[in-house]
Amino acid sequence: MRNRRTLPPESEEPALTPLGTTPTPPVRTRTGDIIHTAPEFAIGEADVRSAELHQTTLKGTSLWRDAWRRLLKNRLAVFGLIVVCLILVASLAGPYVISHTTGYSYDFIPKDSKLVKSFAPFIAPDGSFSWTHPMGTDNAGRDILARVLIGGRISLMVGIISTFVSLLIGISYGATSGYLGGRADNLMMRIVDVLYSLPYMMIIIVLLAMFGGRSPLGQLVLLFIALGAVSWLTMARIVRGQVMSLKNQEFVLAARATGVSTSRIIFRHLVPNTLGPVIVYATLTIPSVMLQEAFLSFLGLGVQAPLASWGSLAADGIQNIAIFPWQLIFPGVTMALTLFSLNFLGDGLRDALDPQMRKV
Repeated sequence: MRNRRTLPPESEEPALTPLGTTPTPPVRTRTGDIIHTAPEFAIGEADVRSAELHQTTLKGTSLWRDAWRRLLKNRLAVFGLIVVCLILVASLAGPYVISHTTGYSYDFIPKDSKLVKSFAPFIAPDGSFSWTHPMGTDNAGRDILARVLIGGRISLMVGIISTFVSLLIGISYGATSGYLGGRADNLMMRIVDVLYSLPYMMIIIVLLAMFGGRSPLGQLVLLFIALGAVSWLTMARIVRGQVMSLKNQEFVLAARATGVSTSRIIFRHLVPNTLGPVIVYATLTIPSVMLQEAFLSFLGLGVQAPLASWGSLAADGIQNIAIFPWQLIFPGVTMALTLFSLNFLGDGLRDALDPQMRKV
């Protein structure tokens, strides 16, 4: 016969004290690392007491907090974020500071005819060193630094507002198409395909040539609408793909079963779950729209005088590049630095919000 395992006599104390008995020291103690576990999964009271003594509270995390942490590890993205913030603050506050400290505004033309000409950076009219115009002046004697800062304000405003208009159209159109599906989706996407085949830059030029030119402010508003109205096609496709992957999830089916309306499901439940790709594409759309505005202003169809943008300043500076190169260098370098920074920031956000980049 096989030797059966003999049970210890009742007088002996067990190796581990069960939970709920008198808290006496166990005969055998645990050695090594402490395992933090719930009481119902512990194998003895000693483990429960050790876990309770060394219990630590784990803080929860979220997608946005993890994305922000990964973004800070990307040096180029952090550099782009800092540069964009500095240029944004300088464009907003710089013209007021220059006007109050030196008295020169972006459209101020000196009354003295001797000053109505282009001076080199840090050079006074008498040829001595001066901090009055650190970027020099243009042909009309206007301060280039003040004009570059006001041009940054206009260019950033065009990029942000036009991108916002394209987001409104693209998100609404793409989310509706992706959720409805079927024939409605096919019809709406075929319209997008037709619009993709059209040369949208020619459409913008025709719109600005037909309806623009009445006033500088009206030209600027038309530029917002024209650029935003043709930049939503890619956003519509991105949002449509995201919505199609989410519309059969449990939370959408639960909302549909409880009688929630279609519009509420689309804009309350589905659209917030697509914000990651939307933010990334918006960050990459802003420099693209700014570059298009600069091209239109270079052709004379963008921002009109007395307002200025980086594109119009570059168009004015290229005419005198052989004689006064600073008129082109400063607005061109500022615009290039801003575009590079926005692209670095967009690439960093794309990597930070990508679920495949998350460390498990």
